[in-house]
Amino acid sequence: MRVLLIGSGGREHALAWKLAQSPRLTALYAAPGNPGIGEEATLVDVDVTDDSAVLAFCRKEAIDFVVVGPEAPLVAGLADTLREGGIAVFGPSAAAAQLEGSKGFTKDICAKYNIPTGAYQRFTSAGPAKVYVREQGAPIVIKADGLAAGKGVTVAMTLDEALDAVDSCFSGTFGAAGAEVVVEAYLDGEEASFFCLCDGKTALPLASAQDHKRVGDGDTGPNTGGMGAYSPAPVMTPDMVERTMREIIEPTIAGMADSGHPFTGVLFAGLMITAKGPELIEYNVRFGDPECQVLMMRLKSDLLPLLYAAATGTLASESAEWRDEVALTVVMASKGYPGSYEKNTPIRKLPAEDGATKVFHAGTALKDGQLVATGGRVLNVTAMGATVSAAKETAYAALDRVEWENGFCRRDIGWQAVEREKA
Repeated sequence: MRVLLIGSGGREHALAWKLAQSPRLTALYAAPGNPGIGEEATLVDVDVTDDSAVLAFCRKEAIDFVVVGPEAPLVAGLADTLREGGIAVFGPSAAAAQLEGSKGFTKDICAKYNIPTGAYQRFTSAGPAKVYVREQGAPIVIKADGLAAGKGVTVAMTLDEALDAVDSCFSGTFGAAGAEVVVEAYLDGEEASFFCLCDGKTALPLASAQDHKRVGDGDTGPNTGGMGAYSPAPVMTPDMVERTMREIIEPTIAGMADSGHPFTGVLFAGLMITAKGPELIEYNVRFGDPECQVLMMRLKSDLLPLLYAAATGTLASESAEWRDEVALTVVMASKGYPGSYEKNTPIRKLPAEDGATKVFHAGTALKDGQLVATGGRVLNVTAMGATVSAAKETAYAALDRVEWENGFCRRDIGWQAVEREKA
């Protein structure tokens, strides 16, 4: 199978690394890719925001299958263009991608199909939103409705913080994403990420992970796109997985089909495990980043036929096998992230890799033969271990061998699971 992978981050490096292991693969291309992805695939200079250019490349190179990594092209309708052009594609239609592209759309689906989630209201101006916030009190959650690169959500612990967040959305901080705001109840519990492949009618559960959104140790500081993750999440017991499938995933798949927007691709449920059970925080319509990195390390099955089955409506005959070990990844970011940061700082050395460790490139480039950091989140140093503690120790030992003066990381990835192991 000749495959084109769309994207350039750590998630796409993990997907490329796993796809490249498939015996069914004959050629792997990536657009635009990064230096890490370039070790697994042929990088091609195709404008991924130009659907017709992507389709033209697919025809020219006889591409059988396109895997879309990031959410923006999906929300913009790339999968629709490719399908109409006769190319099999892993990823939802623009209509189905609203599950990530619009927080309000997802909340409305939850309300219509009785899917457990926090109470909410949608607003298109600051005045009524602030009245509602004052009525509800803090803590409370303020979300820009559209795509905001993981930064449009404020978990406000005080009333002033909530009111400032409303102003921030409507003042244009998040551009068009903040033109509508969703205000929702604060859910108290433990967060988990849960992933399923979907072919429009069938959902195949994959695995769970736990992300660390705050920039600083002890879950302090502003939210980021994710500073590290591990899989599996201990809070996702077999009973909790079964309830999540029955109460959240299956009604969503049925509801989307019923709405005329059948969902195909990967459904990433951000969950809060509360005293009542699993409740949906939000959906993403792509593999998480950095959750994808730990999932790919643990996946024993061939990824390519799984993704192709989701794209072609044949998922019912597939199953996924997982390694029992824990995978843990630590994000190395540019100093200043998630605020402004210096670009093109040199990364002088990466650690040697083995079966237990892997460094995924998230925001790197080659400039005159030198590896440099071009993004906020730059490297995902990933390791396997029998326990979270063991995987953490191996990951940080590898991370400490990275020679990059402008990099920083959290030192406590996996802390909740480590505490559990000590108990």
